[in-house]
Amino acid sequence: MNAPDEHSEDAQALGLLERRLGRLHARQRLGIEAEHEAQVFGQGLTWFHLENVRFAPALIETALWLSGLRGRGRRNAGHVRLMENALRLPQRHAGLSGFRILHVSDPHADMSEAAVAAAVGLTAGLDYQLCVLTGDFRCKTHGPIDASMASMERLVGVLRRPVLAVLGNHDSVRMVPRLEAMGVRVLMNEAFAVEQGDARLHVAGVDDAHFYRADNIEKAAADIPSDAFSILLSHTPEIYRQAAHAEFDVMLSGHTHGGQICLPGGFPITLGARLPRRYGAGAWRHGSMQGYTSRGLGSSVVAARFNCPPEVTLHRLIAE
Repeated sequence: MNAPDEHSEDAQALGLLERRLGRLHARQRLGIEAEHEAQVFGQGLTWFHLENVRFAPALIETALWLSGLRGRGRRNAGHVRLMENALRLPQRHAGLSGFRILHVSDPHADMSEAAVAAAVGLTAGLDYQLCVLTGDFRCKTHGPIDASMASMERLVGVLRRPVLAVLGNHDSVRMVPRLEAMGVRVLMNEAFAVEQGDARLHVAGVDDAHFYRADNIEKAAADIPSDAFSILLSHTPEIYRQAAHAEFDVMLSGHTHGGQICLPGGFPITLGARLPRRYGAGAWRHGSMQGYTSRGLGSSVVAARFNCPPEVTLHRLIAE
């Protein structure tokens, strides 16, 4: 990578990243982005990436317009639902019972402004002890981040602290300083402990595992005690096997949008991910690990949804 001029905005951003992540991590992640952003074929866990096809939005928009469904799809994309989900606790962690986690994923904030505005209204009065954001803050997978960060600032402004986040396959590592300036702690293969009375909840988060393959579960979990109740945040649920074998109790993800454009009954045409369809939306279990895949707040490629409403999710920990 060529070193930017020391007085440039790029130099300032690189300096912030190096202080936050370390020189090697920051430069490796930026280098991966520079080599692979907008790549259509071959990179990541899936072979083909529709979101990186240059003319995909125009083609899909035209098809929806010709079918007379464009208006309905746009209205659906702004109709955000509040979902609730129970996460079961073993009795030895009963001190965490009643703990609530607000889960927001895939806002694609620069394109999905109606959904972000709806989420601001939905979440402003909610009672919870932790908020988690599981990635994809930008619409495109490359380019400027200013519009997405401005929209995220409006959403983050109503969220209760602490707020933890991970990056998704649409996100640049350049977002880390911007998000953390808003009061969001971005977990880059790191962990964070949250206390409730005498009980402690450990939350680990990995960098994008789908496109950039920058995840490191071992590093993220290194300081979590083996007997702790632990949650893994991963933008994609595709690493569910690794998470379960690393003995996480819960995995919270997004990425799939639940299919976004689904057949009647919510059957997804595609999930854009390599995983069993039953893991593509809502609650699931793999071995002893509980999982939840958010259908997402925003929309990808085009601002339209069918038979798959956008959501924010309130998880409640309940002792068995």
